[in-house]
Amino acid sequence: MAIDSGAASAKHTAEQEWCDMPLAARTAARLRIPADLESLDLVAGFVLELGRSGRLSDSETYRLRLAADELATNIVMHGYRGASGDICVEAGIAPDRVWVRFVDDAPAFDPRGGMKSPDLEMPLARRAVGGLGVFLALTAVDRFDYELVAGRNVSTLTIRRGHHDG
Repeated sequence: MAIDSGAASAKHTAEQEWCDMPLAARTAARLRIPADLESLDLVAGFVLELGRSGRLSDSETYRLRLAADELATNIVMHGYRGASGDICVEAGIAPDRVWVRFVDDAPAFDPRGGMKSPDLEMPLARRAVGGLGVFLALTAVDRFDYELVAGRNVSTLTIRRGHHDG
């Protein structure tokens, strides 16, 4: 799978140590980007290319992109909080699934912590701010895994081909 990392590749290279963690043994593609809002389009393009290469349906690709967009945005906005940093985005294709993994050096944060279904019956004006995006992202994929590895956040989104599609 050929992924062009665009402008980010000139400043950030995949050869830097922490992006090549041992977890990546089955990685089909890797992208290293600065943790800023301008780089989020690179993540979207990366996931769309992954969907094509992995022969995901439009629905499966949409669900994976929704989750990846939300997770990347949360890493930038809430993880690094405007501080400089990088995000390593890895992807893999297996016969029954396609996955995207995010690795970052932001403070440890498991997105599942405290996640609960939003009260959709409550009027918008009375709902608590935040959490809906993470809820939508993590329920859009078939599996979400989080680990803290050597002080780095490692979040993996997985779509099983042909699952929940229709």
